Amino acid sequence: MTHVESPRRPRVVVVGGGFGGLSVVRGLRDTDVDITLVDRHTFNTFQPLLYQVATGSLNPGDITWFLRAVRSRQPNVQFVQGSVGGIQHSARQIQLDDGRRLSFDYLVLATGVTANFFGTPGAAEHSMPLYTREQALALRDRVFAGLEDAAANHRDRDLRMIIVGGGPTGVETAGALAEMRNKDIPVIYPELDPRRVHVTLVEMAPHLLASFKPASRAYAASSLRRIGVDLRLNTTVLRVEPEGAVVGQGDVIPAATVVWASGVIARAEVAGWGLPQRDGGRIAVDHHLRVKDHDRVFAVGDAAIGDGVLALPQLAQPAVQGGRHVAAFIRADVLGQVIDPLRYKDKGILATIGRSSAVAEVAHLPRLQGFPAWMIWNAVHVATLLGGRNRMSTMANLTTKHLAWNHTHNAIVGHTHAPTQQSAAS
Repeated sequence: MTHVESPRRPRVVVVGGGFGGLSVVRGLRDTDVDITLVDRHTFNTFQPLLYQVATGSLNPGDITWFLRAVRSRQPNVQFVQGSVGGIQHSARQIQLDDGRRLSFDYLVLATGVTANFFGTPGAAEHSMPLYTREQALALRDRVFAGLEDAAANHRDRDLRMIIVGGGPTGVETAGALAEMRNKDIPVIYPELDPRRVHVTLVEMAPHLLASFKPASRAYAASSLRRIGVDLRLNTTVLRVEPEGAVVGQGDVIPAATVVWASGVIARAEVAGWGLPQRDGGRIAVDHHLRVKDHDRVFAVGDAAIGDGVLALPQLAQPAVQGGRHVAAFIRADVLGQVIDPLRYKDKGILATIGRSSAVAEVAHLPRLQGFPAWMIWNAVHVATLLGGRNRMSTMANLTTKHLAWNHTHNAIVGHTHAPTQQSAAS
């Protein structure tokens, strides 16, 4: 009897386990393909809540999800930890940094972005971005180490934290730090005068939250000022130094910590992959999110940019919808079918300033401010987290924090080195 081998199933390699990459993977759950998910980390990070980790309100585990867990409901996927070192397009292979090669019939790049320092001198060396779990933990430890040092050695000096960038990350981080200063520091750091602890937000534009409507921008600015954030609008950061930043016309703002939330750019390694790139290093794609001139290579999420209406914002929803579309395209292509181009549905944008204070511009709803917007913000973010355990844990932590607002001052902290006692002469 002649043995006839069954045809090999198409191989789909997805690089990046964020919103876009996981959307592709899950969209191919019932498709007759073999999927390999590649990521430099073993976990997905829910970036919108990183600032809550950085300010001690959430555990890092609350906003991370083990990528191998995707196999619990999807046996056609395997996970490989690694970083892409190059793409051999003619051979349809990617090479990982450790030399391993993965062959593909379809390749999806969902590699995300990293901090854009815009060539600002000293920013890369002396400021702290907030785009990864490691960066959030580093910022948290820096903040609490600075408070411990001030309590031990510098009670008679001002302590300042600068946030560069007035987008949602900058606004939310500034609001959280200001609330910590107002509510917690008077109780847990009685050695410090909270009036000498400052939070400064620097934004080069004349307003905050550029993607929002003017009324939402104005509300955010007035809310931050109300809780004591020092807003410096129309102000450019000229350079960042070890002990602060130089802004505007050369004004020096001393600071223990500078948080960089001023923009993003594609990862540097993308430039070596032989793909067309546009502003911010984003990969140029067509109406099906195929990379131009590469019919079986796709890019989704923050790393991709199309033409016209498909020059999508770098937010979660475009990544999720783009990932679903690419999955549908691959499924149709495997079956010899054709689908319509991507039609993005804008569901709106949200930003929170602090407790009971947020702005919401949601499709099919009036623009909201204050408590209603804050409730929507909380519901959307908890619902979007991956994994039931993460949703329950985050909901419990945030509910406890806000319901016991004036009665609990516990922070989720890590290892902070004891400050070195300085002599009076120093």
